[in-house]
Amino acid sequence: MAVCLQPRSFFYYNSVTVIHNMDAGARVALRGLISCSKLDRYHGFLFLLHNNIWLLTRSLQLTCFQAYKLRVTHLHQLKQHSILVSVGQDEHGINPLVKVWNLDKRDSGNPLCTRIFPAIPGNKPTEVSCLGVHENLNFMAIGFTDGSVVLTKGDITRDRHSKTLTLHEGTSPVTGLAFRQVAKVTHLFVATLEKVHCYTLSIKEYPKVELDTHGCALRCSSLADPSQDSQFIVAGDECVYLYQPDERGPCFAFDGTKLLAHWHRGYLFLLINDAKSPNKTAFGSRESTSSDKQLLTIYDLDNKFIAYSASFDDVIDVVAEWGSFYILTRDGKMFVLQEKDTQTKLEMLFKKNLFVMAINLAKSQHLDSDGLSEIFRQYGDHLYLKGDHDGAIQQYIRTIGKLEPSYVIRKFLDAQRIHNLTAYLQALHRQSLANADHTTLLLNCYTKLKDSSKLEEFIKSSESEVHFDVEIAIKVLRQASYHSHAVFLAEKHMHHEWYLKIQLEDLKNYQEGLRYIGRLPFEQAESNMKRYGKTLMHHVPEGTTLLLKGLCTNYQSSGDTAEKDSQERSRINKANSEEFIPIFANNPRELKAFLEHMIEVDPRSPQGVYDTLLELRLQDWAHEQHPERKKILQGEAVSLLRSDTTVFDKALVLCQMHSFKEGVLYLYEKGKLYQQIMHYHMQNEEYGKVVEACKRYGDQEGCLWEQALGYFARKEEDCKAYISEVLHHIDQNNLMPPLLVVQTLAHNSTATLSVIKDYLINKLQRESQQIEDDERKIRQYREETAHLRAEIQELKTSAKIFQKTKCNMCNSPLELPSVHFLCSHSFHQHCFESYAESEAECPTCTPENRKVMDMLRAQDQKRDLHDHFNRQLRSSNDGFSVVADYFGRGVFNKLTLVTDPPGSKAVGSLEFNLSRRTLTNIKA
Repeated sequence: MAVCLQPRSFFYYNSVTVIHNMDAGARVALRGLISCSKLDRYHGFLFLLHNNIWLLTRSLQLTCFQAYKLRVTHLHQLKQHSILVSVGQDEHGINPLVKVWNLDKRDSGNPLCTRIFPAIPGNKPTEVSCLGVHENLNFMAIGFTDGSVVLTKGDITRDRHSKTLTLHEGTSPVTGLAFRQVAKVTHLFVATLEKVHCYTLSIKEYPKVELDTHGCALRCSSLADPSQDSQFIVAGDECVYLYQPDERGPCFAFDGTKLLAHWHRGYLFLLINDAKSPNKTAFGSRESTSSDKQLLTIYDLDNKFIAYSASFDDVIDVVAEWGSFYILTRDGKMFVLQEKDTQTKLEMLFKKNLFVMAINLAKSQHLDSDGLSEIFRQYGDHLYLKGDHDGAIQQYIRTIGKLEPSYVIRKFLDAQRIHNLTAYLQALHRQSLANADHTTLLLNCYTKLKDSSKLEEFIKSSESEVHFDVEIAIKVLRQASYHSHAVFLAEKHMHHEWYLKIQLEDLKNYQEGLRYIGRLPFEQAESNMKRYGKTLMHHVPEGTTLLLKGLCTNYQSSGDTAEKDSQERSRINKANSEEFIPIFANNPRELKAFLEHMIEVDPRSPQGVYDTLLELRLQDWAHEQHPERKKILQGEAVSLLRSDTTVFDKALVLCQMHSFKEGVLYLYEKGKLYQQIMHYHMQNEEYGKVVEACKRYGDQEGCLWEQALGYFARKEEDCKAYISEVLHHIDQNNLMPPLLVVQTLAHNSTATLSVIKDYLINKLQRESQQIEDDERKIRQYREETAHLRAEIQELKTSAKIFQKTKCNMCNSPLELPSVHFLCSHSFHQHCFESYAESEAECPTCTPENRKVMDMLRAQDQKRDLHDHFNRQLRSSNDGFSVVADYFGRGVFNKLTLVTDPPGSKAVGSLEFNLSRRTLTNIKA
């Protein structure tokens, strides 16, 4: 079916006459002009005249060379090579020759002819009607008036590498030839006056397809460019047909007898006989008009309009070169059609509001995206002013990425146009060019329209790439109370905090929130439990406690997003249980269960776990009224105190706060605070416990008996039995001086002399016995001293007679040589040398003498130390600290003293004197 183009015309070309009159030689019958081409070196038109080939440069300079002796009939210049193929005659008669010229090489100033061969198929004398050459120089086709087509295959520039065959035979003259190359497939279109055929040259058999039974006149066929899929164009008298290699394509109805058809840069040029044209010429020709007018029309088949149309007088040919179209007439004139620039064309269309055509024109001219976007914007503005908001928004959508979105958004903020704004914002998000404000606006549009289906489609899209800011979308949906949509979006894109915030704060779905946390990876589960743990514990205490137990032991996520590989499974994820204790602030029962579970699973739990559990057990013990249950709770608390993880200070404070007696006493004993144990019993007035504590710990700390005596002495009650028991132990172990005991008991108004009578009697008896022993020793020492002095005097005044007959060492009879000492001990010389440590000392008396000497030296040292101690004790304000210091240095160790010689003043017991002085200073 033929497509009729509307008679809508746009003058896309400016016409200029470039040659008014050619010279006399060139004006003689320009009928032979066949073809022209752009040459890399010559840059001019090639046309033929008689036997010469002429070149017209851009500066309108003519040059020529003789190609044939008689005449040139056909020319074909290749576009990609400087190769020219010509057909002409060197002799009279029908004997056409084909010559191949290399325009880059010269021979005597003329182009080099590389090949000459006859064009007649076989021996048939027939004339050449048309010529076609493939751009790869491997195919050349020559059509003849008898309907035959000769194909030359191989390198057409050389005789050796090519062969010629008759490809087509018929009865109707061949009017058009065109090679079509797509990928590796080569086709040859053959047009005659009656039919159109297509040959596939890439197949060895050259299969033929008859495309149509309508042909065309000479020069009324052409090959379109790739924009039209390289279709073969045939211009008949009624229509213009387009052909594919295997079928006929679309056709366009154009009335009139076609004289020429040409395709260039997306335009179809048709030269038609214009019998009805008015008596005026195109381009303002000043010459008289001819009755035979020719109408040149330029069609844009893609956009369906006429780009140019004008009448000319006797047109010879229309050629394209230097970006323009040249029209050569037989009267020696040449006209140039200069195409207007794209912007000028677009402005013409804009003025007529033909925006669709402007868009198609811009695309065909390969206008950049910025230019196209501007056209879409103007088209959108036009439709918006007309009130076609739906159409306008579609054009604005095509400007996304180039036009600022705020330009469009401001136009459609009105509530009545909110659906258009929604469409634009959707497209903006699909192209991932939306910001947070655009997402907010789009979601608000959905909520205003109450279009839940569109909203769900937007947020529940299955596309892998998200075209919006998810966090902003969640905020807007939450604010608009679309909680289910917000929850879906948060869960899908793993915005865990938002999911939990909506579930717990808005939907109050605590069970679902707890389940979701249990599916999270360890780090996120830990952080969210710290944040929402108190809320969940308040509403779902059992489930929350169970989750915390797992989180603090060996957490394994139950969700699909958890790592399932063995390495991740082998890693132990364990949170610090102490950090979750505040979550159980109002749930002591769950806290106790949690802590007991932790110390059972992990005995090395943090110290805070043990401290908190101890406090809970003590609280339960303090509030329990049932005796048996209270005893069980007491055992649990004590067992926790006995563990190695208990911190003494904290545990002691807790036990004291809850008046947990067993725990306090245990901790005092564990810390060796024996005085604190006794003070604890004293505060509770447990007299028997006080005495028992003294008995139990008195050996480790002797001052307990003294403190117990002072305690009972201050009591106004009748404590005679306890005082007597304490005094008995003090007396037995000699822990206090009697004077201090008396002074201590003097503060008790109920204590009588009968309480300490037995103590004093025993003490005095022992003191008397001690005095008698000391006096006896004094007498003994004096007698021994006198005896020794007498011996010394005797030795000084008279000779010593040694009458020993036996050796004191071996008890054998003495034999000379022998050794005798003044102490009356005698030894064999060999015995003496064997046992004596010194030649001047008697081996038998040496141990005793050495002991005495050591005692004397120690006595001298202690005497000096005692003097210093006495001075320091008198000058110090704290005599007790001085005594304690000297106790540590061993000053008060008991020593046996040697008495002075007779006549000197006897020295009493050092211990007694020191004790008396110490007591005096302490009292002071």
